[in-house]
Amino acid sequence: MDRIARQPSLSARPSLALDRPQVARVLRNTYALLSLTLLFSAGVAALAVAGSWPAPGLVITLVGFFGLLFAVHKLQNSGWALPAVFALTGFMGYTLGPLLTHTLALPGGAGTIVAALGATGATFVALSAYVLTTRRDFSFMGGFLFAGLVIALVLAVSAYFFQMPALAMAVSGLVALLSVGLILFETSRIVNGGETNYVLATVGLFVSAFNLFTSLLSLMGIGGND
Repeated sequence: MDRIARQPSLSARPSLALDRPQVARVLRNTYALLSLTLLFSAGVAALAVAGSWPAPGLVITLVGFFGLLFAVHKLQNSGWALPAVFALTGFMGYTLGPLLTHTLALPGGAGTIVAALGATGATFVALSAYVLTTRRDFSFMGGFLFAGLVIALVLAVSAYFFQMPALAMAVSGLVALLSVGLILFETSRIVNGGETNYVLATVGLFVSAFNLFTSLLSLMGIGGND
């Protein structure tokens, strides 16, 4: 695995950022690793659906996600970074399996999954292409997105414990919008040299795409507050 030392931000010179070999290398490695993690996570989700694996529950999901996310950040520059990334994305695929199983059991469930997946893919490609083409700097959105994620997490936990489907749907809409912003933010940081570690860049984009997909499932009326 390439060891990528953090360098000063190139956001002040966005027009030249993409021409720098380091930025090009980070982009190449990020999208290559993102493709592998998406395939791996999809494979785990398929196994979970085929084996009817039970949902891990809220506590295990939160502990597993944040614990593995912490491990990725802790090991970002070591040889254990890649195993940590695949452990995180595989775990997220496992948590997705029960939701897909529930969706497939409902009328039109398969079509809804395909529609949500297609919308997620089209949105991701369009946003990435926009940033790569314009090289626009979206770093100013960082504070707003972080605050929005904290609010969304608090509301999601409240909706889960108090069984409030309407609030859960509102949270899904909020998370979908935040995910769009995060895709712009993360891609912009790579293009403008603000993120020089492709492991962290991959995790950021993966989590954003994952949350966008699950949110779209809920907004399409499938999944509810599960």
